[in-house]
Amino acid sequence: MVRGKTEMKRIENTTSRQVTFSKRRSGLLKKAFELSVLCDAEVALIIFSNKGRLYEFSSSSINKTLERYHRKAKELGIGKIAVQENLQKLKEEVVSMSKKIELLDVSKRQLLGGCLESCSIDELQQIEETLEQSLSNIRARKSQLFKEKMKQLKEEERILVDENAKLREKCEKQSPVLSITLQVAQREVSDVETELFIGRPPERRPS
Repeated sequence: MVRGKTEMKRIENTTSRQVTFSKRRSGLLKKAFELSVLCDAEVALIIFSNKGRLYEFSSSSINKTLERYHRKAKELGIGKIAVQENLQKLKEEVVSMSKKIELLDVSKRQLLGGCLESCSIDELQQIEETLEQSLSNIRARKSQLFKEKMKQLKEEERILVDENAKLREKCEKQSPVLSITLQVAQREVSDVETELFIGRPPERRPS
């Protein structure tokens, strides 16, 4: 036969309630014993009847188990308090960071020329000084980059001049005729007379 489902409510009949208590208590104590043996667990069970009678089971010593329970509960309580304190600190930090981000956003928009309607004269003066300092820093950095670039170009020019001199020396050693020709060409170029006249140029005398 299939047992009907027991309705979970107080049994009104005293005799039936006592019989049910006795059966369930024995079964619960048996299960506690089996759990301690099969799983090597420390088990303590305390039962008080409705008349105040005590029934208990412990796999070792119920006092030691209770002491262990109180220590663990205290540790968990302290840990819970610490977690709550950390959460509170994190919430405060989040609020603080949100305010800082909002201020930075407003400051950024003010530096770009927006949100100036609510600014006082002192605040506008401070914004102006900040912009001037930023502009000065930008110009200084720009000047530094120009100097570094000029230095780099001069170094590249020096390297090219050195390479040109080495190539000319190599050509002179390999081809003396070419070297003499180059020297003559250079002298002819240097002997060319260039004159600038305003108006009618004077007549040249025959050589």
